[in-house]
Amino acid sequence: MFNLRSKNSAGQRRTLLCIAIVFPILVILLWQYASSSGLVKASLVPAPLTIAKTFVSYIESGKLWKNLSVSFGRVACGYLIGALCGVIAGFLMGLFKPINAALSGIVSVLRPIPTIALVPIVILLAGIGFVSKVVIIAFGSFWPVLLNTIHGIQTVDGKLLEVAYTYRIPTGKTIFKIIVPSSIPAILTGLRLGMSSAWMSVVAAEMIASSTGIGYLITLSRETANARVMYMCVLVIGVIGLVIDKGLTRLEHYYLAKTRGSVDGK
Repeated sequence: MFNLRSKNSAGQRRTLLCIAIVFPILVILLWQYASSSGLVKASLVPAPLTIAKTFVSYIESGKLWKNLSVSFGRVACGYLIGALCGVIAGFLMGLFKPINAALSGIVSVLRPIPTIALVPIVILLAGIGFVSKVVIIAFGSFWPVLLNTIHGIQTVDGKLLEVAYTYRIPTGKTIFKIIVPSSIPAILTGLRLGMSSAWMSVVAAEMIASSTGIGYLITLSRETANARVMYMCVLVIGVIGLVIDKGLTRLEHYYLAKTRGSVDGK
């Protein structure tokens, strides 16, 4: 058995990497066999090779990139707004107890509401254009950033705050020199989770009311019973979400390693 408490050796890392590569390949091969041999209906569950050909054809025609670029633009705007609002509101709620008491009830009511449940309301108020998509994405990305920012501020080492109080360090300096640096790891986690929520939110919004975007392609393929395109879009969404998450995770680890290294160097 692997010792979870000890650091993975090079051999263990290679083994885990092989498992991570081989198992998905086996799943794809089993899927291909089941679809091509008739174990499952190819019209309902197309074979991976069929989906791959559909992907290539949509890339060559430019349809996939055209719709993805629209979705990316919506995500960028909505995420920036939601993340900025989440960080600001998180700092206010984490630093000031009266603000936390005033807003915690509203947060507790609104946070469990699924983003997709707000789509009809947003469409009613803002129409089906660009603004409505941005609002939905901002709402979806707001909560992870808010909650992680609050958590990061509230879990700052109390001993550091005691030192600041003992030496009568000004409040502003305490916030920017102690609280902000200590809460950055939690904020970075919130920003990463917020991006994932933003990507999921734009798909939900486009599936209900849109004439462009990757979510629209899924809706169109469902209405036209085109399973090949529907599966292709779902897999593209999953791969893009994976790439975004891994990229942000690497940036987070790089930043934390760099800051820890600079602190150790001092």
